[in-house]
Amino acid sequence: MNKFIITTLGCKVNRCESDALAEALKTAGWYPAPDKESADLCIINTCTVTQKASMQSRQAIRQIIRAHPQSRVIVTGCYAEIGRDEIKKIEGVSDVVGHEDKLNIPEMLKADKSQSGNRKASVFDFQLSTSRTRPFLKIQDGCDAFCTYCIVPYTRGRSRSMPFDDVLENIRKLKAAGYSEAVLAGIHLGCYGLDLSPAVSLSELIRRIHESKPIERVRLSSVEPNELSDEIIRLVAMSDYLCRHFHIPLQSGDDNILRRMHRPYTAQFFRESVMNIRTAVPDAAIGTDILVGFPGESKTAFENTYSLIEQLPVTYLHVFPFSPRKGTPAETYPDMVPLKVIKQRCQEMRELGVRKKNEFYKKLIGKTVEILIESKRDKFSGLLKGLSSNYVPVLTDGDDSLKNTFVQVRIEEINGSNRVKGQRFGVRGQG
Repeated sequence: MNKFIITTLGCKVNRCESDALAEALKTAGWYPAPDKESADLCIINTCTVTQKASMQSRQAIRQIIRAHPQSRVIVTGCYAEIGRDEIKKIEGVSDVVGHEDKLNIPEMLKADKSQSGNRKASVFDFQLSTSRTRPFLKIQDGCDAFCTYCIVPYTRGRSRSMPFDDVLENIRKLKAAGYSEAVLAGIHLGCYGLDLSPAVSLSELIRRIHESKPIERVRLSSVEPNELSDEIIRLVAMSDYLCRHFHIPLQSGDDNILRRMHRPYTAQFFRESVMNIRTAVPDAAIGTDILVGFPGESKTAFENTYSLIEQLPVTYLHVFPFSPRKGTPAETYPDMVPLKVIKQRCQEMRELGVRKKNEFYKKLIGKTVEILIESKRDKFSGLLKGLSSNYVPVLTDGDDSLKNTFVQVRIEEINGSNRVKGQRFGVRGQG
């Protein structure tokens, strides 16, 4: 039996691609290695969005080699695109495979060379994931924005989109396979469809999903502030099928820093976008990304960001420290912020994020929400866990027959660790 493991670092798109690769390997006759068992094939799907991510990728490679010394080790992902020479120096690495060939790894592994003439896999080939209750569907890849701090356009290439009709068909396939929610993912999701002929927009896709209802729930991943149209917000507000959840990257609340980052909006524009969402969809979760310590970020610039987030009804934060990426313009910018200062500012911003999340959760006490029960129980309490449309993870009681079903719960408790507990009282379609 040929057994494999895949280790994934980084973003949702990477996770989506790892799921697709796992399914392709199974189709080719490979089997996932049980926990703590040795594997014949180890794949590390790396990330390089920050220096820390690159370091963690190298650590993961070495850990896998130590744990599986007899395995064939293949490294792929974003770090494999720009760090190929560094990776090849790690003893025990068998192959380094770029993004374009990631899904062709099963074909590459075939001993029969006569198969090499088969069609090359596309980055948008549909592969059914069996490892998640809410599978990611990658509908866009690459980025044309070239923010001055970001290495992603250099590792992922230009923006390209899954054909419009294919998106709808693939969502239907997920529904037919028994899934109830699909998460639309992309590197630069707001640019979806602009490269197609004829060009379409993300809002057109969302409108079609709203009209055709191919699955019980569809969730959007991150969309840039200037690309989150009023039409998308309106559709979410009127639809029971589109999750009441928006993730809009801010990065900085200081206009001078935003200009240096090459971000095409202002802090006021972001403020208005958030308030428009809160007006149209009062119970929506609104998440954002904050990049702390960009070159030239003065105390005042950081305070502008902190103050903006503090004033707005933001639900949660993803906070990242700036690290210079080789080959990006920001690598050469003067006025680098000391690491000690960046660390302190990250801590302050993360503490604010915890507080904002707690405020949002507390407003739900006594209210009823519908959650989609996940396939795995909470490892600490043993309770069922599910996610609401507005991105609230809720723990509740029940047996395993409730997995992958929609359950109504009344929120009863928010503990000190922002863990939400609810009392189950109904299942969709029953009673």
